[in-house]
Amino acid sequence: MVRDNLPHPADKPARALRNGFAHTLPNMKDLHPTPFTGRWWHVGLVCLAPTAALGQSLLPDAPAPAAEEPWALAPMLITATRLPAEPFDVPYAGDLVGLVQFEERMPRTTPEALRDQPSVMLQKTGHGQGSPYIRGFTGFRTLMLIDGIRLNNSTYRDGPNQYWNTVDSLSLDRLEVVRGPGSALYGSDAIGGTVNALTRHRTTFEPGFHWDGRAYYRFASAEDSHTGRAEWSANQDDRVGISAGASFKAYGDLRGGEDIGLMPESGYSEWDADANVEWRLAPNTRLVFAHQTVDLDDAWRTHATIYGKSWSGTALGTDYSRIFDQYRDLNYLQFHATDLDGFAQELHASLSYHIQNEQEARWRSDRRHEYLTTDVGTLGLSVQARSDSPVGEWVYGAEYYRDAVDSTFRRYAANGTLQTVRRQGPVADDSSYDLAGLYAQDRMPFARDRLEITVGGRLNIAHADASKVEDPFTGAPLAFDEIWSTAVGNGRLLWHVDEADHWNLFAGASQGFRAPNLSDLSRFDIARSGEQEIPAFDLEPEQFVSFEVGAKARYLRFSAEAAFYHTLIDEMIVRVPTGQSTPSGAAIVSKQNSGDGYVQGVELDASVEVMPDWTLWGNFSWMQGRVETPLISGGATQEEPVSRLMPPTVNLGVRWQETHRKFWAEFACTIAGTQDLLSSGDARDTQRIPPGGTPGYEVFHLRAGWRPCQDFTLSLALENLANADYRVHGSGLNEPGRNLVVAADFRF
Repeated sequence: MVRDNLPHPADKPARALRNGFAHTLPNMKDLHPTPFTGRWWHVGLVCLAPTAALGQSLLPDAPAPAAEEPWALAPMLITATRLPAEPFDVPYAGDLVGLVQFEERMPRTTPEALRDQPSVMLQKTGHGQGSPYIRGFTGFRTLMLIDGIRLNNSTYRDGPNQYWNTVDSLSLDRLEVVRGPGSALYGSDAIGGTVNALTRHRTTFEPGFHWDGRAYYRFASAEDSHTGRAEWSANQDDRVGISAGASFKAYGDLRGGEDIGLMPESGYSEWDADANVEWRLAPNTRLVFAHQTVDLDDAWRTHATIYGKSWSGTALGTDYSRIFDQYRDLNYLQFHATDLDGFAQELHASLSYHIQNEQEARWRSDRRHEYLTTDVGTLGLSVQARSDSPVGEWVYGAEYYRDAVDSTFRRYAANGTLQTVRRQGPVADDSSYDLAGLYAQDRMPFARDRLEITVGGRLNIAHADASKVEDPFTGAPLAFDEIWSTAVGNGRLLWHVDEADHWNLFAGASQGFRAPNLSDLSRFDIARSGEQEIPAFDLEPEQFVSFEVGAKARYLRFSAEAAFYHTLIDEMIVRVPTGQSTPSGAAIVSKQNSGDGYVQGVELDASVEVMPDWTLWGNFSWMQGRVETPLISGGATQEEPVSRLMPPTVNLGVRWQETHRKFWAEFACTIAGTQDLLSSGDARDTQRIPPGGTPGYEVFHLRAGWRPCQDFTLSLALENLANADYRVHGSGLNEPGRNLVVAADFRF
């Protein structure tokens, strides 16, 4: 976990480097300078909280980097506990994906920016979809936030899905990742991990009127893609800051390795727009309005169609086409006040309205056409405060989200005649889902600050109401009105081992939960490889408890982190065969609380500066897990592997960076083992998972960059040097073959 040649704060002042010259950051001691605690691109381990939702420091005296210093390495605050702390001093495992990685790694999408993180496996059903598995969980068991606001809604499906692809990677300042359950602070769905996507905004407020801009272009040969973005940012004195940006992305058909070659009907297009206005009412008080729009068109699930390609024995789909369009629109107003007098020293509030639209067009092999839509409008409200007390530092708050859902299904005969209009679409039509929570947490120092104990808890209430649900066998109307309440807790320990502050030990137990959502209760749609899922009732919340121990080390030229976790699974909601079939022969599955089991794993992450300008870095992830699953609805259970477990994976690299930071180069590789531990559902998913499991692979990359001046950066990568054919476990298509990626970033 290299510090990019930056010194340890105990050794000498941290420095920011730009255009080949070093500049000492102002007031560095007061700003709690942090060493790097990840691989070379990390700017510290920064976890998330809505209190830092705008990506800015919560400390009132912390100045932002100057506008002419776009690459200055400002101190980063950790808020995994919703309280400021140095990266080294947080009793959690997590990471930051910062601007350095976005600019030099050039990830195509937001999910792909996470692909080299420990215990993260990036599954892609299609080229326009991406679903990170974090510590063995994905879909609605991982939580994504955008500037502290939930992306997850009540229609999210089980297993891999495409929703995280609706966050424009080019609009982000950074991604903050916390691995493991976080439900005590973040509520339902925060089980495998929680990721907060923090967007770009104006960070400088100088006297007078100032503005700057950015133009960005990226090309990749294996997908014949062209991506561009334009940004503009301005401020008027220290009162008002404005930023706006627009992105356009056009992806051609993906070309895989030497054997599979071109994968037809895998391209898609996307356009995005965003804006942010910040009004500083006082030096410690600000009001922020932000808008985001993402429109993703014609993203195919190619593996389910006749255009899919068999690889290592996977089955071919039969549909003529299966195409998804997605649209997302977010508007929010946030209030932030710090350095307050009185009972609370900080106060943060948020009001948001989130629209997420999903449309599917399917042309079956019998030439019938099906059109499915799901529209979700989510109202979000949250408030949070921080208070100092004789018994510790408290953070507490409340959140409320309400989904209003419309969902439709129409089927047309081969001649175009309207054949079927269902009472519901993929989920219940004209339905609603309420999610409310109250939380509190206290961080307490002991033993002259050598020991910190953090405890917290949350009370959560979920309410699902639907009257337009269709009986899948009779067509009769069904309805449900269910309420669940859940209380969860969290306890963490952090021990500063030595006076020199080179070693910390951490341990903890965290509860996670997930309330049944509208997708669990009312989904009427196809599932894996042509299975038909039907509505299910009488479901209860899933419960998880994760125990974790770890160690962190930091020296001038060496840093490392190690963690072991064991997550207990109770009453997990799983798809179970009913023993029935549709007229077309598809197996019918439904949901029930049946999964009891565990997931456990090891994470190792380290880096060392072996000589000036040369750094070695690497990480290793291993996990295993088993869960009880019924062979048929109402029948006996069997213990089997957890679905889509990440195989043992190693990421290694060596990086050279020229002393003046104008040139850099890196050689990296990823080595993943064969994954032949399959659940019964995995074995049935024959269009994505080869018989007997997904083969292992070794992939090698070479990347380099040149920054001739402060306003221009050129990045170059040759990925998959050996043109290997490989597939991430559970994906619907192979990864790119040999791929030339070029990006130019111009600031003015």
